[in-house]
Amino acid sequence: MPTFNKNLSLLALCQGLFLTNNVTFIAINGLVGLALAPLGWMATLPVMGYVVGGALSTGMVARTQSRYGRKASFQLGQAVALASALLCAYAAFTRNFWLLCAATVVAGYYNANASLYRFAAAEVAGRTAQEKAVSLVMAGGLIGAVIGPNLAARTRNLFEVPFAGAYVALAVVALVAMVALAFIEFPPLAARNSGASGRPLAQIMAQPAFIVAAIGGSLGFGVMNLLMAATPIAMQQCSLPFSDAALVLEWHVIGMFAPGFFTGHLIRRFGVLPVMATGVVLNLACIAVALSGVDLHQFLVALFLLGVGWNFLFTGSTTLSLSAYTPEEKDRAQGALNFFMFATLAMSSFASGVLVTTQGWTLLNYGSLLPVAVTGGALLWLALVSRRAQNPANT
Repeated sequence: MPTFNKNLSLLALCQGLFLTNNVTFIAINGLVGLALAPLGWMATLPVMGYVVGGALSTGMVARTQSRYGRKASFQLGQAVALASALLCAYAAFTRNFWLLCAATVVAGYYNANASLYRFAAAEVAGRTAQEKAVSLVMAGGLIGAVIGPNLAARTRNLFEVPFAGAYVALAVVALVAMVALAFIEFPPLAARNSGASGRPLAQIMAQPAFIVAAIGGSLGFGVMNLLMAATPIAMQQCSLPFSDAALVLEWHVIGMFAPGFFTGHLIRRFGVLPVMATGVVLNLACIAVALSGVDLHQFLVALFLLGVGWNFLFTGSTTLSLSAYTPEEKDRAQGALNFFMFATLAMSSFASGVLVTTQGWTLLNYGSLLPVAVTGGALLWLALVSRRAQNPANT
């Protein structure tokens, strides 16, 4: 039992350091991009690069995990995080925008690699303790929610170049994670069944549950990323200090991960569609608050609601997708879901900078109503389809 607790706790710490990296990147990449980009609408290209890099690295990470195992692959991810953070710092010092973009694409490998921590946590915990593993991983996310924005704020002026110190601090974070990983004992990977079969991907994707899971997960993540990535830029345009932006992002990420302790219970009690619908309502509430003004408290409340809404939509979509495929079909189905998610994140990261710098915070929020409405419509459609399937005599 002590070994089990040690391994799981250290892995949760690594998850928290991963979220520290992500939140810090979100907090500063758009602002550094705005300062270095040839044109204002290019500001969030470094944010987009991190997402695109993660998408491009997914296959490479899977092969590395399969060939070298969890520990070696995760340590390689930390090495990439260390190198890319230092490269970002060098790009900031030399005011090289395109090098900054390239560095964030490279950092995407770490993004794709560390996103597997939650699966490794379940393996470390064993089948009888997976709920505890999930709770500890979520707690790790809350650590990142607190450390990330404060790290960016406290290291912003560490050097003469704004935020170069934050990138150097992320290199130190990677070193700490490498040390933590060195003390984790991972179980050997289970052999994969190469003869697995199942339905063609097109047939899996044609199911209403899969369609709505893809829409809810992708658009829910896309709207969250669209508004979150634009927030530091919008707050700077409103003459609010970076310390305020860091506080807003801190509460936003707390909203993203704190509900994880009870979202599963809500889904079991009320059903997946009502919980996802609540996520849509929370997104609408976020937009309403954001449109009501541009004071600190309005940014803070709007982004907190956005985080909770994301949690309900993303957790619900993941749960809903489980009903759309069998175990032997999971690789192709989950691959398709991840593709839709990464593609939406890439587009929203790019659109975020373009819209907030050319159209403004208000029109950006009005524009986000469309994907929220599409998600709500998809949920209503699936509810009607499910009701007709249960009562065919009434159709």
